[in-house]
Amino acid sequence: MNEKRRFSGRTLLVLSLLFFYLPILFMIIFSFNDSKSLTHFTGFSLRWYDAMLKNHSMMESLYITIIIAVLATIISTLIGTLTAIGLSQSGKRMRRFISQVNDFPLMNPDIVTAIGLMLLFITFQIEKGFLTLLLAHIAFCIPYVMLSVMPKVRSLDPNLADAALDLGATPMQAITKVIVPEIMPGIVSGALIAFTMSFDDFIISYFVTGKGIKNLSIMVYTMSKRVNPSVNAISTVVVVLVTILLIVINVIPVIREKHKGDRIESRSSRGWKIGGICALAAAVLISYFGIHQSSSLPYAGQTLRIYMPGEYIDNDVVSEFEAQTGAKVVIDNFDSNEQMYIKVANGEQYDLLIPSDYMIQRLKDEGRLEKLDRSKVKKTLKKMNPYILDVAYDPGNVYSVPYFWGSVGIVYDKTKVDREDLEKEGYNIFLDTKYKSDIYLYDSERDSFMMALKALGYSMNTESHEELTKAYDWLKQCVETMDPEIVTDEIIDNMAQGRKALGLIYSGDATYIMSENKNMGFYMPKSGTNIWVDAMVIPKGASNKDLAYAFMNYINSYEAAEANSLYVGYTSPNQKVEKYLSTHDFKGINAYTPRTDYAADEVFEYNDKTRKEIADLWSDVKIAASNAD
Repeated sequence: MNEKRRFSGRTLLVLSLLFFYLPILFMIIFSFNDSKSLTHFTGFSLRWYDAMLKNHSMMESLYITIIIAVLATIISTLIGTLTAIGLSQSGKRMRRFISQVNDFPLMNPDIVTAIGLMLLFITFQIEKGFLTLLLAHIAFCIPYVMLSVMPKVRSLDPNLADAALDLGATPMQAITKVIVPEIMPGIVSGALIAFTMSFDDFIISYFVTGKGIKNLSIMVYTMSKRVNPSVNAISTVVVVLVTILLIVINVIPVIREKHKGDRIESRSSRGWKIGGICALAAAVLISYFGIHQSSSLPYAGQTLRIYMPGEYIDNDVVSEFEAQTGAKVVIDNFDSNEQMYIKVANGEQYDLLIPSDYMIQRLKDEGRLEKLDRSKVKKTLKKMNPYILDVAYDPGNVYSVPYFWGSVGIVYDKTKVDREDLEKEGYNIFLDTKYKSDIYLYDSERDSFMMALKALGYSMNTESHEELTKAYDWLKQCVETMDPEIVTDEIIDNMAQGRKALGLIYSGDATYIMSENKNMGFYMPKSGTNIWVDAMVIPKGASNKDLAYAFMNYINSYEAAEANSLYVGYTSPNQKVEKYLSTHDFKGINAYTPRTDYAADEVFEYNDKTRKEIADLWSDVKIAASNAD
């Protein structure tokens, strides 16, 4: 019986270790993958470590993470320790009150703390950036330090400090030479917890930072929206560093045990430790602030702030622009056009925005954009496909310069889906029970309703409540009878691995999928689709317009446009680049080149009334989907 218990205990232990560490092992292995896939290993390569080192935004995020974690740990440990010691000499009511206040951040959900801190900074008009990120980290680390130190303080003899004072020690000496050594285990534990919490934090950091300041968690979140194995590389580096640190921490006590004569630490050794920590922090600060050095280049010392979708630019292209101009490019990323609008409407300052067509129309109509100086972009506009110029959202391109363009269609597995079904049914294939439980719907109200409206023969820009209701019924039937999986960017890697038969997708993502898996195809239904354009615009109040124009011209130059389109997969607005890539690198991949001059295809137009109605109806569709599950 005891043997069986021991065996089951060992089995449970092994399974627990596998559960926790297999994903980490998986991540490390795929950081050396030769291809871009996050699930299919094609061969050993260091390309993603090279890409990580070249990605200055990623490296800056690592520097910022370390700087913030070190500073927040030191400051919160000092404040938390002194507060805990002070409370030990305070009355009961004060101790109870401070203890309850200290417990609030520990008990509150992170999202509540994050929003509270964000509102605090907004109320006092503190510009979000490095300072607000540091203050927020100090604020949520202090309670963890106090939680670790307080039990040690309570266990002290209450007369210890008085005895030290009676023997001639000053109050400061009583704290540093008598009390602190006795509670050192609690202080170290609190500091380690504070460092871990700061290094790992995402939610609070996401809400309190700005001006392009990102820690590693925010950077990884941004990069995970699309397929980018550099995430695996930098995560592996962090795992290795943490492993080395843990080994050192565990080996040092063993070495000390062997040298019992040296167990009492001298002042000089403590000084060396403190000096080492300060030197480390200084080295990190110097390395961070020394990344960008001024030069005699035309925009040396200037900063271009760009707000754009995540993973929408080749970082080598950014580095080359910085090398040519001497400027620093700070890129913030948004998840949706609506998120971008909220920030811009609330006064967040940027030099360049890259929203979608319908959102450009909204920003333009509300007077939030600067008119372009056509003389500064005239040559660039001449290089572009005329099909995406002078479109309804911006007649005459008075406000915008195209960045990427494309369409929405159906990606399908040729081994599972009959092409005749697509030709016959179009979007109605998403109601064909032959493919039940084998389809993806895209979690986008605009694109999903576009699909339903086009399947019913309506315009995707309809203002008819009756037509929108019929589209809602179509989508509801789909989620209730077809058991679809509603996803966002995870469709990219999943379809590249052929995990479903078909799904709704953007053309650029289909381009990547088809280049990875020859069994995949892309189909645009005859009933029409959305031809979209994402474009560069200058918001009102931009502080560096000349640099914004320089970037607009650079990113659409042949070399930069080619590299950018190859990296992202979306169609370049530069007509020569589009033609070249469609006949070379993306030859045979019809998703790369959207169809033009097709009467049933449309561009989204902004309509606030229908936007709200569609958003509400899509929420109901998702509720219906969850109920069907």
